[in-house]
Amino acid sequence: MPRNSVENIRAEFAGYDADTFRRDVLAGITVAAVALPLALAFGVASGATAAAGLVTAIVAGLVIGSLSGAPYQISGPTGAMSAVLIVLAQRHGLPGIWVAGLLSGAVLLVVGALRLGRFIAFVPSPVVTGFTSGIAAIIAIGQVDNLLGVQTAKVDSAVLKIAGYFEGGLAPDWHALALGGLVIATMVAWPRAWNARFPASLLGIVAATAVAVAAGWDVARIGEIPRTLMLSDRLTLDAVPWADWRSFVAPAATIAALGAVESLLCGAVASNMTGIRLHANQELIAQGVGNMIIPFFGGVPATAAIARTSVGIKSGGRTRMVGIVHALVLLASMFVLAPVMSRIPLAGLAGVLIVTAWRMNEWEAIHFIFRRRLKTAMVTFGITLAATVALDLTQAILIGAFLSGAAFLHQIARLDIDVRDVDAERLRERGIVLVRPAEGIRVGYLTGPLFFAATDRFNAAFADVAAVRVLILSIRGVPLVDTSGLQALLALHARLAAHGGRLMLAGAHDNVRRALERGGVVEAIGEENVFWGADQAILAAERWSTDDAPPGDRPATPPPTDG
Repeated sequence: MPRNSVENIRAEFAGYDADTFRRDVLAGITVAAVALPLALAFGVASGATAAAGLVTAIVAGLVIGSLSGAPYQISGPTGAMSAVLIVLAQRHGLPGIWVAGLLSGAVLLVVGALRLGRFIAFVPSPVVTGFTSGIAAIIAIGQVDNLLGVQTAKVDSAVLKIAGYFEGGLAPDWHALALGGLVIATMVAWPRAWNARFPASLLGIVAATAVAVAAGWDVARIGEIPRTLMLSDRLTLDAVPWADWRSFVAPAATIAALGAVESLLCGAVASNMTGIRLHANQELIAQGVGNMIIPFFGGVPATAAIARTSVGIKSGGRTRMVGIVHALVLLASMFVLAPVMSRIPLAGLAGVLIVTAWRMNEWEAIHFIFRRRLKTAMVTFGITLAATVALDLTQAILIGAFLSGAAFLHQIARLDIDVRDVDAERLRERGIVLVRPAEGIRVGYLTGPLFFAATDRFNAAFADVAAVRVLILSIRGVPLVDTSGLQALLALHARLAAHGGRLMLAGAHDNVRRALERGGVVEAIGEENVFWGADQAILAAERWSTDDAPPGDRPATPPPTDG
Protein backbone atom coordinates (compact mmCIF):
# COMPACT_ATOMS: atom_id res chain seq x y z
CA MET A 1 0.00 0.00 0.00
CA PRO A 2 1.41 3.45 -0.91
CA ARG A 3 2.73 5.58 1.93
CA ASN A 4 0.10 8.32 1.51
CA SER A 5 -2.65 5.67 1.75
CA VAL A 6 -1.22 4.40 5.03
CA GLU A 7 -1.10 7.96 6.31
CA ASN A 8 -4.74 8.50 5.31
CA ILE A 9 -5.80 5.40 7.22
CA ARG A 10 -3.85 6.52 10.27
CA ALA A 11 -5.58 9.90 10.12
CA GLU A 12 -8.93 8.15 9.73
CA PHE A 13 -8.44 6.17 12.95
CA ALA A 14 -6.82 8.97 14.93
CA GLY A 15 -8.74 9.31 18.20
CA TYR A 16 -10.72 6.13 17.53
CA ASP A 17 -12.58 5.17 20.71
CA ALA A 18 -15.28 2.87 22.02
CA ASP A 19 -18.10 5.24 21.05
CA THR A 20 -16.88 5.45 17.44
CA PHE A 21 -16.54 1.66 17.34
CA ARG A 22 -20.14 1.31 18.59
CA ARG A 23 -21.34 3.63 15.82
CA ASP A 24 -19.41 1.67 13.22
CA VAL A 25 -20.79 -1.66 14.45
CA LEU A 26 -24.40 -0.46 14.41
CA ALA A 27 -23.93 1.06 10.95
CA GLY A 28 -22.29 -2.17 9.72
CA ILE A 29 -25.23 -4.25 10.95
CA THR A 30 -27.67 -1.91 9.20
CA VAL A 31 -25.70 -2.09 5.95
CA ALA A 32 -25.63 -5.89 6.20
CA ALA A 33 -29.43 -5.97 6.51
CA VAL A 34 -29.66 -3.97 3.27
CA ALA A 35 -26.90 -5.93 1.54
CA LEU A 36 -28.17 -9.44 2.31
CA PRO A 37 -31.17 -9.56 -0.07
CA LEU A 38 -29.26 -7.56 -2.70
CA ALA A 39 -26.25 -9.89 -2.55
CA LEU A 40 -28.49 -12.92 -3.05
CA ALA A 41 -30.43 -11.22 -5.85
CA PHE A 42 -27.40 -9.91 -7.73
CA GLY A 43 -25.71 -13.30 -7.46
CA VAL A 44 -28.65 -14.89 -9.27
CA ALA A 45 -28.95 -11.99 -11.73
CA SER A 46 -25.27 -12.38 -12.65
CA GLY A 47 -25.87 -15.86 -14.00
CA ALA A 48 -24.15 -17.40 -10.97
CA THR A 49 -25.84 -18.41 -7.71
CA ALA A 50 -27.19 -16.66 -4.65
CA ALA A 51 -24.30 -18.14 -2.67
CA ALA A 52 -21.83 -16.57 -5.12
CA GLY A 53 -23.41 -13.17 -4.55
CA LEU A 54 -23.17 -13.61 -0.78
CA VAL A 55 -19.52 -14.69 -0.98
CA THR A 56 -18.78 -11.68 -3.18
CA ALA A 57 -20.28 -9.29 -0.63
CA ILE A 58 -18.29 -10.88 2.20
CA VAL A 59 -14.89 -10.96 0.46
CA ALA A 60 -15.39 -7.50 -1.08
CA GLY A 61 -16.36 -6.07 2.29
CA LEU A 62 -13.25 -7.49 3.94
CA VAL A 63 -10.63 -6.99 1.21
CA ILE A 64 -11.80 -3.95 -0.75
CA GLY A 65 -13.20 -2.30 2.35
CA SER A 66 -9.86 -2.59 4.14
CA LEU A 67 -7.87 -1.09 1.23
CA SER A 68 -10.45 1.44 0.02
CA GLY A 69 -9.61 5.01 -0.91
CA ALA A 70 -12.15 6.42 1.56
CA PRO A 71 -13.66 5.35 4.89
CA TYR A 72 -17.22 5.19 3.58
CA GLN A 73 -17.00 2.94 0.49
CA ILE A 74 -19.02 -0.31 0.71
CA SER A 75 -18.34 -2.78 -2.11
CA GLY A 76 -20.10 -5.90 -3.28
CA PRO A 77 -22.14 -7.27 -6.19
CA THR A 78 -24.20 -4.59 -7.96
CA GLY A 79 -26.99 -4.39 -10.48
CA ALA A 80 -24.87 -2.70 -13.12
CA MET A 81 -22.24 -5.40 -12.90
CA SER A 82 -24.81 -8.21 -12.99
CA ALA A 83 -26.12 -6.91 -16.33
CA VAL A 84 -22.64 -7.32 -17.81
CA LEU A 85 -22.04 -10.70 -16.21
CA ILE A 86 -25.29 -12.37 -17.28
CA VAL A 87 -24.29 -11.97 -20.95
CA LEU A 88 -20.81 -13.28 -20.19
CA ALA A 89 -22.24 -16.26 -18.28
CA GLN A 90 -24.48 -17.19 -21.20
CA ARG A 91 -21.47 -17.24 -23.53
CA HIS A 92 -18.72 -18.70 -21.34
CA GLY A 93 -20.40 -20.00 -18.19
CA LEU A 94 -19.14 -19.41 -14.65
CA PRO A 95 -15.47 -19.96 -15.63
CA GLY A 96 -15.83 -17.06 -18.05
CA ILE A 97 -17.05 -14.79 -15.24
CA TRP A 98 -14.16 -15.81 -13.01
CA VAL A 99 -11.45 -15.35 -15.65
CA ALA A 100 -12.82 -12.01 -16.84
CA GLY A 101 -13.13 -10.88 -13.24
CA LEU A 102 -9.52 -11.84 -12.54
CA LEU A 103 -8.27 -9.96 -15.61
CA SER A 104 -10.43 -6.92 -14.84
CA GLY A 105 -8.93 -6.81 -11.36
CA ALA A 106 -5.46 -6.77 -12.87
CA VAL A 107 -6.48 -3.91 -15.18
CA LEU A 108 -7.88 -1.87 -12.29
CA LEU A 109 -4.75 -2.53 -10.24
CA VAL A 110 -2.51 -1.27 -13.05
CA VAL A 111 -4.70 1.80 -13.71
CA GLY A 112 -4.62 2.69 -10.02
CA ALA A 113 -0.88 2.03 -9.66
CA LEU A 114 -0.15 4.26 -12.68
CA ARG A 115 -2.34 6.97 -11.12
CA LEU A 116 -4.69 7.18 -14.09
CA GLY A 117 -7.86 7.37 -12.05
CA ARG A 118 -8.65 10.93 -13.10
CA PHE A 119 -9.14 9.84 -16.71
CA ILE A 120 -12.20 7.81 -15.68
CA ALA A 121 -13.96 11.13 -15.05
CA PHE A 122 -13.65 11.91 -18.77
CA VAL A 123 -16.70 9.76 -19.54
CA PRO A 124 -19.46 12.35 -20.29
CA SER A 125 -22.51 12.50 -18.01
CA PRO A 126 -25.12 11.68 -20.74
CA VAL A 127 -23.14 8.53 -21.59
CA VAL A 128 -23.08 7.38 -17.96
CA THR A 129 -26.78 8.20 -17.55
CA GLY A 130 -27.78 6.38 -20.75
CA PHE A 131 -25.55 3.43 -19.91
CA THR A 132 -27.07 3.19 -16.41
CA SER A 133 -30.62 3.28 -17.79
CA GLY A 134 -29.74 0.63 -20.35
CA ILE A 135 -28.32 -1.60 -17.64
CA ALA A 136 -31.46 -1.08 -15.55
CA ALA A 137 -33.55 -2.22 -18.52
CA ILE A 138 -31.36 -5.32 -18.98
CA ILE A 139 -31.71 -6.23 -15.30
CA ALA A 140 -35.50 -5.85 -15.37
CA ILE A 141 -35.84 -7.82 -18.62
CA GLY A 142 -33.61 -10.57 -17.24
CA GLN A 143 -35.91 -11.03 -14.24
CA VAL A 144 -39.18 -11.44 -16.15
CA ASP A 145 -38.76 -15.24 -16.25
CA ASN A 146 -38.41 -15.48 -12.46
CA LEU A 147 -41.24 -13.01 -11.89
CA LEU A 148 -43.62 -14.99 -14.12
CA GLY A 149 -42.36 -18.37 -12.97
CA VAL A 150 -41.51 -19.46 -16.54
CA GLN A 151 -38.41 -20.64 -18.33
CA THR A 152 -37.74 -19.26 -21.80
CA ALA A 153 -34.82 -19.95 -24.11
CA LYS A 154 -31.51 -18.45 -23.00
CA VAL A 155 -30.35 -15.73 -25.37
CA ASP A 156 -27.53 -13.21 -25.05
CA SER A 157 -29.59 -10.24 -26.21
CA ALA A 158 -32.23 -8.34 -24.27
CA VAL A 159 -34.00 -7.55 -27.56
CA LEU A 160 -34.31 -11.26 -28.43
CA LYS A 161 -35.49 -11.91 -24.89
CA ILE A 162 -38.30 -9.39 -25.27
CA ALA A 163 -39.22 -10.80 -28.68
CA GLY A 164 -39.51 -14.27 -27.12
CA TYR A 165 -42.30 -13.13 -24.82
CA PHE A 166 -44.44 -12.08 -27.79
CA GLU A 167 -44.21 -15.43 -29.51
CA GLY A 168 -46.96 -16.83 -27.28
CA GLY A 169 -47.20 -20.16 -25.54
CA LEU A 170 -46.19 -18.85 -22.11
CA ALA A 171 -48.14 -19.95 -19.07
CA PRO A 172 -47.24 -17.67 -16.15
CA ASP A 173 -47.37 -19.14 -12.66
CA TRP A 174 -49.68 -16.91 -10.65
CA HIS A 175 -48.03 -18.05 -7.42
CA ALA A 176 -44.67 -16.68 -8.54
CA LEU A 177 -46.29 -13.51 -9.86
CA ALA A 178 -48.07 -12.97 -6.54
CA LEU A 179 -44.85 -13.39 -4.56
CA GLY A 180 -42.93 -11.03 -6.82
CA GLY A 181 -45.79 -8.54 -6.68
CA LEU A 182 -45.78 -8.73 -2.88
CA VAL A 183 -42.11 -7.78 -2.75
CA ILE A 184 -42.57 -4.95 -5.27
CA ALA A 185 -45.57 -3.57 -3.36
CA THR A 186 -43.67 -3.75 -0.08
CA MET A 187 -40.63 -1.91 -1.43
CA VAL A 188 -42.76 0.79 -3.09
CA ALA A 189 -45.13 1.32 -0.14
CA TRP A 190 -42.57 1.09 2.67
CA PRO A 191 -41.70 4.66 3.79
CA ARG A 192 -38.11 5.59 3.03
CA ALA A 193 -37.67 6.94 6.55
CA TRP A 194 -38.29 3.46 7.95
CA ASN A 195 -35.59 1.89 5.79
CA ALA A 196 -32.93 2.86 8.30
CA ARG A 197 -34.60 0.63 10.89
CA PHE A 198 -35.65 -2.23 8.63
CA PRO A 199 -34.89 -2.32 4.87
CA ALA A 200 -37.94 -2.71 2.66
CA SER A 201 -36.18 -5.24 0.44
CA LEU A 202 -35.45 -7.51 3.41
CA LEU A 203 -39.01 -7.14 4.69
CA GLY A 204 -40.39 -8.04 1.25
CA ILE A 205 -38.17 -11.12 1.01
CA VAL A 206 -39.17 -12.26 4.50
CA ALA A 207 -42.87 -11.76 3.71
CA ALA A 208 -42.67 -13.56 0.35
CA THR A 209 -40.76 -16.50 1.87
CA ALA A 210 -43.22 -16.77 4.75
CA VAL A 211 -46.21 -16.79 2.37
CA ALA A 212 -44.62 -19.39 0.07
CA VAL A 213 -43.74 -21.70 2.97
CA ALA A 214 -47.05 -21.27 4.83
CA ALA A 215 -49.15 -21.80 1.70
CA GLY A 216 -47.01 -24.67 0.46
CA TRP A 217 -46.64 -23.13 -2.98
CA ASP A 218 -44.37 -25.04 -5.33
CA VAL A 219 -42.25 -22.23 -6.76
CA ALA A 220 -38.60 -22.04 -7.76
CA ARG A 221 -36.34 -21.27 -4.80
CA ILE A 222 -32.75 -20.21 -4.27
CA GLY A 223 -31.69 -23.68 -3.21
CA GLU A 224 -28.95 -24.76 -0.88
CA ILE A 225 -26.64 -22.11 0.55
CA PRO A 226 -23.27 -23.74 1.36
CA ARG A 227 -21.99 -22.94 4.85
CA THR A 228 -18.52 -22.15 3.62
CA LEU A 229 -16.70 -19.12 2.29
CA MET A 230 -14.85 -21.28 -0.26
CA LEU A 231 -17.52 -22.46 -2.70
CA SER A 232 -17.04 -25.77 -4.47
CA ASP A 233 -17.48 -23.95 -7.80
CA ARG A 234 -14.62 -21.50 -7.90
CA LEU A 235 -11.60 -20.53 -9.97
CA THR A 236 -8.38 -22.49 -9.53
CA LEU A 237 -5.02 -21.75 -11.09
CA ASP A 238 -5.01 -24.98 -13.08
CA ALA A 239 -8.48 -24.16 -14.43
CA VAL A 240 -7.51 -20.79 -15.90
CA PRO A 241 -7.67 -21.08 -19.73
CA TRP A 242 -4.30 -19.44 -20.30
CA ALA A 243 -4.27 -20.36 -24.00
CA ASP A 244 -7.66 -18.72 -24.60
CA TRP A 245 -7.14 -15.57 -22.53
CA ARG A 246 -7.53 -13.26 -25.56
CA SER A 247 -11.26 -14.04 -25.79
CA PHE A 248 -11.71 -12.57 -22.32
CA VAL A 249 -9.88 -9.28 -22.98
CA ALA A 250 -12.97 -7.36 -24.17
CA PRO A 251 -15.24 -8.59 -21.33
CA ALA A 252 -12.49 -7.84 -18.81
CA ALA A 253 -12.12 -4.32 -20.19
CA THR A 254 -15.87 -3.78 -19.91
CA ILE A 255 -15.94 -5.05 -16.32
CA ALA A 256 -12.92 -2.93 -15.39
CA ALA A 257 -14.37 0.21 -16.99
CA LEU A 258 -17.74 -0.31 -15.33
CA GLY A 259 -16.16 -1.10 -11.97
CA ALA A 260 -13.99 2.01 -12.12
CA VAL A 261 -16.79 4.35 -13.20
CA GLU A 262 -19.28 3.00 -10.65
CA SER A 263 -16.76 3.02 -7.79
CA LEU A 264 -15.59 6.58 -8.48
CA LEU A 265 -19.17 7.75 -9.00
CA CYS A 266 -20.07 6.23 -5.65
CA GLY A 267 -17.12 8.03 -4.12
CA ALA A 268 -18.23 11.34 -5.63
CA VAL A 269 -21.73 10.97 -4.19
CA ALA A 270 -20.42 9.93 -0.77
CA SER A 271 -17.84 12.72 -0.78
CA ASN A 272 -20.63 15.27 -1.17
CA MET A 273 -22.43 13.68 1.78
CA THR A 274 -19.42 13.58 4.11
CA GLY A 275 -16.99 16.22 2.87
CA ILE A 276 -14.26 13.54 2.81
CA ARG A 277 -12.46 13.23 -0.52
CA LEU A 278 -12.10 9.86 -2.21
CA HIS A 279 -8.53 8.94 -3.17
CA ALA A 280 -9.39 7.64 -6.63
CA ASN A 281 -6.19 5.76 -7.42
CA GLN A 282 -6.15 3.97 -4.07
CA GLU A 283 -9.81 3.01 -4.60
CA LEU A 284 -8.95 1.50 -8.00
CA ILE A 285 -6.07 -0.42 -6.43
CA ALA A 286 -8.45 -1.76 -3.78
CA GLN A 287 -11.02 -2.76 -6.41
CA GLY A 288 -8.28 -4.42 -8.44
CA VAL A 289 -6.90 -6.47 -5.55
CA GLY A 290 -10.39 -7.50 -4.44
CA ASN A 291 -11.54 -8.59 -7.88
CA MET A 292 -8.39 -10.62 -8.39
CA ILE A 293 -9.08 -12.51 -5.15
CA ILE A 294 -12.87 -12.96 -5.34
CA PRO A 295 -12.90 -15.50 -8.24
CA PHE A 296 -10.80 -17.93 -6.17
CA PHE A 297 -13.64 -17.98 -3.61
CA GLY A 298 -16.31 -18.55 -6.28
CA GLY A 299 -17.68 -15.01 -6.26
CA VAL A 300 -18.45 -12.58 -9.06
CA PRO A 301 -16.81 -9.18 -9.80
CA ALA A 302 -17.64 -6.46 -7.31
CA THR A 303 -17.66 -2.69 -7.24
CA ALA A 304 -18.58 0.07 -4.81
CA ALA A 305 -22.34 0.32 -4.24
CA ILE A 306 -23.95 3.73 -3.86
CA ALA A 307 -27.04 2.52 -1.96
CA ARG A 308 -25.10 0.53 0.63
CA THR A 309 -22.50 3.27 1.00
CA SER A 310 -25.24 5.85 1.59
CA VAL A 311 -26.88 3.63 4.22
CA GLY A 312 -23.58 3.31 6.06
CA ILE A 313 -23.10 7.09 6.11
CA LYS A 314 -26.68 7.85 7.17
CA SER A 315 -26.45 5.21 9.91
CA GLY A 316 -23.59 7.09 11.56
CA GLY A 317 -20.63 5.08 10.30
CA ARG A 318 -17.29 6.84 10.63
CA THR A 319 -14.54 4.53 9.35
CA ARG A 320 -13.90 1.58 7.05
CA MET A 321 -14.84 -0.67 9.98
CA VAL A 322 -18.43 -0.30 8.74
CA GLY A 323 -17.65 -2.30 5.59
CA ILE A 324 -15.70 -4.89 7.56
CA VAL A 325 -18.47 -5.34 10.15
CA HIS A 326 -21.07 -5.64 7.38
CA ALA A 327 -18.99 -8.42 5.82
CA LEU A 328 -18.65 -10.26 9.14
CA VAL A 329 -22.41 -10.04 9.74
CA LEU A 330 -23.05 -11.49 6.28
CA LEU A 331 -20.54 -14.26 7.02
CA ALA A 332 -22.39 -15.09 10.23
CA SER A 333 -25.71 -15.11 8.38
CA MET A 334 -24.30 -17.64 5.93
CA PHE A 335 -23.79 -20.13 8.75
CA VAL A 336 -26.85 -19.27 10.84
CA LEU A 337 -29.50 -18.45 8.23
CA ALA A 338 -28.48 -20.74 5.37
CA PRO A 339 -31.49 -23.10 5.79
CA VAL A 340 -33.89 -20.16 5.77
CA MET A 341 -32.23 -18.41 2.82
CA SER A 342 -32.39 -21.59 0.75
CA ARG A 343 -36.21 -21.34 0.80
CA ILE A 344 -36.39 -17.80 -0.57
CA PRO A 345 -38.45 -17.84 -3.80
CA LEU A 346 -36.68 -16.60 -6.93
CA ALA A 347 -39.79 -14.56 -7.73
CA GLY A 348 -39.18 -12.58 -4.54
CA LEU A 349 -35.62 -11.81 -5.61
CA ALA A 350 -36.98 -10.81 -9.03
CA GLY A 351 -39.22 -8.29 -7.30
CA VAL A 352 -36.23 -6.82 -5.47
CA LEU A 353 -34.24 -6.53 -8.69
CA ILE A 354 -37.05 -4.94 -10.69
CA VAL A 355 -37.57 -2.21 -8.10
CA THR A 356 -33.80 -1.77 -7.80
CA ALA A 357 -33.53 -1.47 -11.59
CA TRP A 358 -36.18 1.25 -11.62
CA ARG A 359 -34.37 3.16 -8.88
CA MET A 360 -31.01 2.75 -10.62
CA ASN A 361 -32.04 5.25 -13.26
CA GLU A 362 -30.56 8.67 -12.65
CA TRP A 363 -33.96 10.32 -12.83
CA GLU A 364 -32.76 13.75 -11.77
CA ALA A 365 -30.16 13.81 -14.55
CA ILE A 366 -32.67 12.46 -17.09
CA HIS A 367 -35.24 15.10 -16.15
CA PHE A 368 -32.61 17.81 -16.41
CA ILE A 369 -31.54 16.72 -19.90
CA PHE A 370 -35.08 16.50 -21.31
CA ARG A 371 -36.63 19.39 -19.38
CA ARG A 372 -33.91 21.72 -20.62
CA ARG A 373 -34.14 20.23 -24.13
CA LEU A 374 -30.39 19.72 -24.39
CA LYS A 375 -30.47 18.14 -27.83
CA THR A 376 -26.94 16.79 -27.94
CA ALA A 377 -27.30 15.24 -24.49
CA MET A 378 -30.74 13.83 -25.41
CA VAL A 379 -29.37 12.14 -28.52
CA THR A 380 -26.31 10.81 -26.69
CA PHE A 381 -28.44 9.48 -23.84
CA GLY A 382 -30.94 7.80 -26.17
CA ILE A 383 -28.35 6.17 -28.42
CA THR A 384 -26.25 4.96 -25.47
CA LEU A 385 -29.35 3.49 -23.82
CA ALA A 386 -30.44 1.74 -27.03
CA ALA A 387 -26.92 0.46 -27.72
CA THR A 388 -26.63 -0.88 -24.18
CA VAL A 389 -29.84 -2.87 -24.52
CA ALA A 390 -29.34 -4.02 -28.10
CA LEU A 391 -25.56 -4.42 -28.38
CA ASP A 392 -22.55 -5.48 -26.37
CA LEU A 393 -21.99 -3.21 -23.39
CA THR A 394 -18.42 -2.42 -24.47
CA GLN A 395 -19.74 -1.21 -27.81
CA ALA A 396 -22.36 0.90 -26.01
CA ILE A 397 -19.71 2.75 -23.99
CA LEU A 398 -17.58 3.33 -27.11
CA ILE A 399 -20.55 4.57 -29.15
CA GLY A 400 -21.68 6.92 -26.41
CA ALA A 401 -18.18 8.27 -25.83
CA PHE A 402 -17.68 8.79 -29.58
CA LEU A 403 -20.95 10.71 -29.90
CA SER A 404 -20.11 12.93 -26.94
CA GLY A 405 -16.58 13.52 -28.24
CA ALA A 406 -17.88 14.46 -31.68
CA ALA A 407 -20.47 16.82 -30.17
CA PHE A 408 -17.82 18.37 -27.93
CA LEU A 409 -15.48 18.98 -30.86
CA HIS A 410 -18.33 20.53 -32.84
CA GLN A 411 -19.11 22.92 -29.99
CA ILE A 412 -15.58 24.05 -29.17
CA ALA A 413 -14.53 24.27 -32.83
CA ARG A 414 -16.54 27.50 -33.17
CA LEU A 415 -13.67 29.95 -33.59
CA ASP A 416 -15.13 33.46 -33.83
CA ILE A 417 -13.12 35.82 -36.05
CA ASP A 418 -13.94 39.52 -36.25
CA VAL A 419 -11.71 41.45 -38.67
CA ARG A 420 -11.92 45.25 -38.50
CA ASP A 421 -10.21 48.36 -39.80
CA VAL A 422 -8.51 50.50 -37.20
CA ASP A 423 -11.06 52.75 -35.44
CA ALA A 424 -9.13 56.02 -35.02
CA GLU A 425 -12.02 57.70 -33.17
CA ARG A 426 -12.16 54.97 -30.53
CA LEU A 427 -8.40 55.18 -30.05
CA ARG A 428 -8.65 58.98 -29.69
CA GLU A 429 -11.18 58.51 -26.88
CA ARG A 430 -8.57 56.38 -25.16
CA GLY A 431 -5.93 59.07 -25.53
CA ILE A 432 -4.17 57.46 -28.48
CA VAL A 433 -3.72 59.74 -31.51
CA LEU A 434 -2.54 58.35 -34.83
CA VAL A 435 -0.23 60.50 -36.98
CA ARG A 436 -2.24 59.73 -40.08
CA PRO A 437 -5.06 57.34 -41.05
CA ALA A 438 -3.95 53.75 -40.53
CA GLU A 439 -4.22 52.60 -44.11
CA GLY A 440 -3.54 48.94 -44.79
CA ILE A 441 -3.68 48.00 -41.08
CA ARG A 442 -6.34 45.50 -40.06
CA VAL A 443 -7.11 43.97 -36.68
CA GLY A 444 -8.52 40.45 -36.29
CA TYR A 445 -10.12 39.52 -32.95
CA LEU A 446 -10.08 35.75 -32.34
CA THR A 447 -12.25 34.03 -29.74
CA GLY A 448 -12.04 30.28 -29.23
CA PRO A 449 -9.37 27.57 -29.51
CA LEU A 450 -7.18 27.63 -32.60
CA PHE A 451 -6.84 23.89 -33.19
CA PHE A 452 -7.23 21.33 -35.95
CA ALA A 453 -11.03 21.56 -36.10
CA ALA A 454 -10.97 25.36 -36.47
CA THR A 455 -8.12 25.93 -38.92
CA ASP A 456 -10.37 25.75 -41.99
CA ARG A 457 -12.37 28.70 -40.72
CA PHE A 458 -9.15 30.55 -39.83
CA ASN A 459 -7.62 30.01 -43.27
CA ALA A 460 -10.83 31.05 -45.01
CA ALA A 461 -11.04 34.29 -43.00
CA PHE A 462 -7.49 35.30 -44.01
CA ALA A 463 -7.34 33.82 -47.48
CA ASP A 464 -6.94 37.21 -49.19
CA VAL A 465 -4.35 39.43 -47.49
CA ALA A 466 -2.75 40.94 -50.57
CA ALA A 467 -3.97 44.46 -49.71
CA VAL A 468 -3.00 44.22 -46.03
CA ARG A 469 0.24 45.89 -44.94
CA VAL A 470 -0.06 44.88 -41.29
CA LEU A 471 -2.41 42.25 -39.84
CA ILE A 472 -2.76 42.34 -36.06
CA LEU A 473 -4.30 39.26 -34.43
CA SER A 474 -5.69 39.90 -30.96
CA ILE A 475 -5.63 36.41 -29.43
CA ARG A 476 -6.58 37.22 -25.85
CA GLY A 477 -9.72 35.13 -26.37
CA VAL A 478 -7.75 32.09 -27.59
CA PRO A 479 -7.29 29.55 -24.73
CA LEU A 480 -5.10 27.10 -26.65
CA VAL A 481 -3.22 26.57 -29.90
CA ASP A 482 -2.33 23.11 -31.19
CA THR A 483 0.05 21.98 -33.93
CA SER A 484 -2.45 22.68 -36.71
CA GLY A 485 -3.06 26.15 -35.30
CA LEU A 486 0.68 26.89 -35.19
CA GLN A 487 1.04 25.76 -38.79
CA ALA A 488 -1.88 27.97 -39.82
CA LEU A 489 -0.21 31.01 -38.19
CA LEU A 490 3.10 30.27 -39.90
CA ALA A 491 1.36 29.92 -43.28
CA LEU A 492 -0.45 33.24 -42.73
CA HIS A 493 2.86 34.92 -41.88
CA ALA A 494 4.40 33.52 -45.07
CA ARG A 495 1.52 34.84 -47.22
CA LEU A 496 1.82 38.32 -45.71
CA ALA A 497 5.61 38.38 -46.01
CA ALA A 498 5.39 37.35 -49.66
CA HIS A 499 4.05 40.81 -50.60
CA GLY A 500 5.85 42.85 -47.94
CA GLY A 501 3.19 42.60 -45.25
CA ARG A 502 3.67 41.93 -41.57
CA LEU A 503 1.92 39.76 -38.96
CA MET A 504 1.63 40.97 -35.36
CA LEU A 505 0.18 39.15 -32.36
CA ALA A 506 -1.35 40.72 -29.26
CA GLY A 507 -2.72 39.56 -25.91
CA ALA A 508 -1.46 35.97 -25.82
CA HIS A 509 -2.01 34.10 -22.55
CA ASP A 510 1.04 32.50 -20.95
CA ASN A 511 0.22 28.97 -22.11
CA VAL A 512 -0.51 30.19 -25.64
CA ARG A 513 2.70 32.26 -25.61
CA ARG A 514 4.71 29.16 -24.66
CA ALA A 515 3.07 27.20 -27.48
CA LEU A 516 3.90 29.98 -29.95
CA GLU A 517 7.52 29.94 -28.82
CA ARG A 518 7.85 26.15 -29.00
CA GLY A 519 6.17 26.10 -32.41
CA GLY A 520 8.57 28.68 -33.85
CA VAL A 521 5.89 31.31 -34.51
CA VAL A 522 7.53 33.98 -32.30
CA GLU A 523 10.89 33.33 -33.96
CA ALA A 524 9.37 33.53 -37.44
CA ILE A 525 7.47 36.82 -37.00
CA GLY A 526 10.04 38.35 -34.63
CA GLU A 527 9.84 39.09 -30.93
CA GLU A 528 9.30 42.74 -31.79
CA ASN A 529 5.95 41.87 -33.34
CA VAL A 530 4.43 40.34 -30.20
CA PHE A 531 2.58 42.80 -27.94
CA TRP A 532 0.64 42.98 -24.70
CA GLY A 533 -2.44 44.45 -26.36
CA ALA A 534 -3.94 45.43 -29.70
CA ASP A 535 -3.57 49.18 -29.04
CA GLN A 536 0.19 48.83 -28.66
CA ALA A 537 0.36 46.78 -31.83
CA ILE A 538 -1.64 49.42 -33.75
CA LEU A 539 0.72 52.21 -32.67
CA ALA A 540 3.77 50.14 -33.61
CA ALA A 541 2.20 49.21 -36.96
CA GLU A 542 1.44 52.88 -37.69
CA ARG A 543 5.05 53.92 -36.95
CA TRP A 544 6.34 51.14 -39.15
CA SER A 545 3.95 52.15 -41.95
CA THR A 546 4.87 55.86 -41.80
CA ASP A 547 8.57 56.12 -41.00
CA ASP A 548 9.77 52.51 -40.81
CA ALA A 549 10.32 52.85 -37.07
CA PRO A 550 10.88 49.45 -35.46
CA PRO A 551 7.54 48.18 -34.12
CA GLY A 552 9.13 46.87 -30.94
CA ASP A 553 9.28 50.28 -29.21
CA ARG A 554 6.75 49.48 -26.54
CA PRO A 555 6.87 50.62 -22.92
CA ALA A 556 8.24 48.32 -20.26
CA THR A 557 4.94 48.56 -18.35
CA PRO A 558 2.02 47.84 -20.66
CA PRO A 559 -0.78 50.43 -20.68
CA PRO A 560 -4.44 49.40 -20.31
CA THR A 561 -5.60 47.68 -23.46
CA ASP A 562 -8.83 46.51 -24.96
CA GLY A 563 -7.37 43.02 -25.63
